[in-house]
Amino acid sequence: ILFIGDIVGKSGREAFSNNLNVLKEKYEPEVIIVNAENAASGYGLNKKIAEEIFSQGVDVLTLGNHAWDEKEMLSYIEERSNIIRAINYPKGVPGKGEYKIILEDGRSLIIIQVMLRLFMGISLDDPFSVIKKRLSSEFLGNTCNGILIDLHGETTSEKNSFAHFVDGKVTAVLGTHTHVPTSDARILQNKTAYQTDVGMTGDYNSVIGFEKEKPIHAFTKGYRAEGRFVPASGIGLVCGAFLESDDNTGLANKIETFQI
Repeated sequence: ILFIGDIVGKSGREAFSNNLNVLKEKYEPEVIIVNAENAASGYGLNKKIAEEIFSQGVDVLTLGNHAWDEKEMLSYIEERSNIIRAINYPKGVPGKGEYKIILEDGRSLIIIQVMLRLFMGISLDDPFSVIKKRLSSEFLGNTCNGILIDLHGETTSEKNSFAHFVDGKVTAVLGTHTHVPTSDARILQNKTAYQTDVGMTGDYNSVIGFEKEKPIHAFTKGYRAEGRFVPASGIGLVCGAFLESDDNTGLANKIETFQI
């Protein structure tokens, strides 16, 4: 499984396109998953960009707290079941929080996105109770061969807690949202692969993928300058993680991070 962290703006999209074949040749993944919630000018995802990413061999796109910044996503997500938003959005929100891939030989992988709540400023259902209920009817190596969770959240403590909460019940928990890769990729006690944040795909000569001036202004002046932050436009890097799992147990054998 190849998992690529948050694509930020045009720089991120170009880095992804320029390096995907290199990653395919190195890892030979059977499934490719991309977080694309910042792909459209740093804020959300639209149909045109989603189709461009899918055309390069991507199986599933995940979103996050910017899921609805591009309003067309509210309807387009109903057309594209392999674009998923957080499973713990309140009832009635468009789209779904999971997608099941079935490979040609019958093996299956379920991809779920969960959004955490600390400092996120969004009305969300309790991620712990939602995932506990969902996993009560899913069993690794029985009902599926693997379960991967894209864990979209702000704080390391909440991400750590969630990962230990589901350890042994899912194949992997990979963090997104903070755009800074952490050096804690490992296999937990009960054989779930984990990384607090896989990092972003974009220009790292920036403030989490955006031109430096406006974020610095906000922190030094106490208020934001007019207009949105602007994605940085330098040469980008692709960050993410590669996973290998046991088809019989659904648990992780390997996690390897990359920055290319």
